Amino acid sequence: MFITILLLSTFILLAYYHYVHYGRTMRLLNLLPGPLGDPIIGNALQFHISAEKLWKLFCSLSDNYYPIYKLWSIFINIVQIRHPDDLETILSSTKHIEKGSLYNLLHPWLGTGLLTSTGAKWHTRRKILTPTFHFSILNQFVDILIKEGDCMTKSLKDVGGTVVKDLIPFISEHTLNAICETAMGISLQKFGEFEQQYRNATHDIIELVVYRTFRPWFYNDLLFSLSPQGRKQKKILRILHGFTEKIIAERKLYHEHTNNRYLKNLENDKETEIHDVEVFGVKKKRLAMLDLLIAASRDNFLTDLDIREEVDTFMFEGHDTTAMGITFALLLLAEHKDIQESVRVEVDNAMQENGGKLTMRSLQNLPVLDRCLKEALRLYPSVFFILRNVEEDVKLHSYVIPAGTILYLNIYGVHRDPNFWSNPEIFDPDRFLSEKIKNRHPYSYLPFSAGPRNCIGQRFGLLELKAMIAPLVHNFYLEPVDYLKDIRLKLGIIIRPSHPVHIKFIPISRK
Repeated sequence: MFITILLLSTFILLAYYHYVHYGRTMRLLNLLPGPLGDPIIGNALQFHISAEKLWKLFCSLSDNYYPIYKLWSIFINIVQIRHPDDLETILSSTKHIEKGSLYNLLHPWLGTGLLTSTGAKWHTRRKILTPTFHFSILNQFVDILIKEGDCMTKSLKDVGGTVVKDLIPFISEHTLNAICETAMGISLQKFGEFEQQYRNATHDIIELVVYRTFRPWFYNDLLFSLSPQGRKQKKILRILHGFTEKIIAERKLYHEHTNNRYLKNLENDKETEIHDVEVFGVKKKRLAMLDLLIAASRDNFLTDLDIREEVDTFMFEGHDTTAMGITFALLLLAEHKDIQESVRVEVDNAMQENGGKLTMRSLQNLPVLDRCLKEALRLYPSVFFILRNVEEDVKLHSYVIPAGTILYLNIYGVHRDPNFWSNPEIFDPDRFLSEKIKNRHPYSYLPFSAGPRNCIGQRFGLLELKAMIAPLVHNFYLEPVDYLKDIRLKLGIIIRPSHPVHIKFIPISRK
């Protein structure tokens, strides 16, 4: 019996090995360069290393096999691309819009909202949500972003004197506050003990997704659910989903009590500019993205679960990505004192013209800071890769990629490609002067992706970066403690240092 099982197993493995190496898919993929793999399991063992070492490995593979290479493991075939022509072929297409299977790990938290959905559902959601980021709506959110930037600055002032901060937890606290209030219309500080519980849950769910990312055997939901981490995830999701569902229910009840008057003509309703007034005995609430979803639900048949998917997606995409963008921008400004001073002069002038305050108009008129943020996102794009499933053969610049392949679109790599960026490792905001942009390949700079699945909230994100950074630069000199050359990155969903990073805030005395 044992010999029979052994022979059968050997036959299956040999048959699979023959299929892998001589089937049409692998005949096409074997034309691509890439690291040698082991029989049957391919490159799997080469990637069973720490997230920090994985980052270094992916960067070296991208350079060694420029501009395209393949990886494979059992039933998974991955092709990494970074040439702008190839990126344009995929990102500009309306056919190749299905996200890679790695995003399925976000389904327990985000369901199939805008980030993770595909096909007809994605098209419908995109159409519904696009007005959420209309200029007139953003204009109503910007006060929240400015207020949170002021709160972040005040927390440093209250300490008194020079302050050294561990940047990531410090900034994440305030970006979570900002997205919580803009997405759901509530302030986390009002929830007492639950505030920290929610913050911890948001952090922990992201860490669990990263944990699963590098353990392929946990891609199976059943196996993961039986593990200690899977049981921990269930508890975390009860907190996150319970909180979102509670806010949705309360918000819908509020609109019922006000006869839905604030859900009508939201973009043009002057009453949305009025706060803290009594209507039918109920205090007027500030507009939130949630209100727009509730309004859309009346005509587009969105269920409470549909609304929760999108609110949770806003919370994920508008919190961690922004925190990393601010972190690296501050680190870069701290190391480049001349550029930092140029930003400070610009911000000081803008605030002086507006009575010492920031406004939507002043945030839009900060060209030096704008260029600094674009350059920071070039060097350290928060979303440094995109995965797409290829559902039909696609012809790239030099190769045909067969259907069923996962494409790894290397944003970090194209942003530092010396063929498209001179001295790519140097922080130079003047790269984004208008005369230097016009002849650049449009797909060589992709901090918010591009094409039909580009980031719907990119204007919101840039406004938040400005609203958080401007008051800090206005009130403090930034000095480095940890230098970028010494900071080690790790592979995950969002770009992230593998250890704490610090910066020194020195108060500016103003007479």
